[in-house]
Amino acid sequence: MKTLPVEIEEKIDRLLAVLDNDIRHMEETLSRLNELRAFVIKRDDVSLRKLLENIRVEVDNYKDNELKRRTLREELAIALGCSIEQMTLSRLEAELSGDKKDEVARRKIKVQTLAGRLKKEHLNTAILLSDCARFSRMLLKNIFELGGTGVMTYGPRGYAEHQTNRAFVNLQF
Repeated sequence: MKTLPVEIEEKIDRLLAVLDNDIRHMEETLSRLNELRAFVIKRDDVSLRKLLENIRVEVDNYKDNELKRRTLREELAIALGCSIEQMTLSRLEAELSGDKKDEVARRKIKVQTLAGRLKKEHLNTAILLSDCARFSRMLLKNIFELGGTGVMTYGPRGYAEHQTNRAFVNLQF
């Protein structure tokens, strides 16, 4: 069993608390992505604006947790004699034993799982928003080109007739 100095154990405890905040943030983000998609589908602009404002505020608050994680990572890298790039949860787990090792392993698995889900849900949200934009573009294109010369209809005798002076939207006031 490896014994670590008290100062390193305290840093690990602080890192575990930061990882708990990361996990909570990722779970809340997953929930917000679901809400975002629901509000877009329902076309609930008021709720969507409130949600986006809440997200902006929480992102500003979360920056402090990111700074703590980065600082702890640097401190642990120095204490364990490795570069900051080498200081990963897997590396930390390899340096530990007992309960601390199990706690780091649990947090690492939870973060990896949530990161995978978050990536998938982000992609689903991006696809939904992309499709909404595409449908809107198609709708606007069809509305404004209806009265143009490119639109052709067929008369009762089967002859092609170009529509003229039949604008869908009247731009005169």
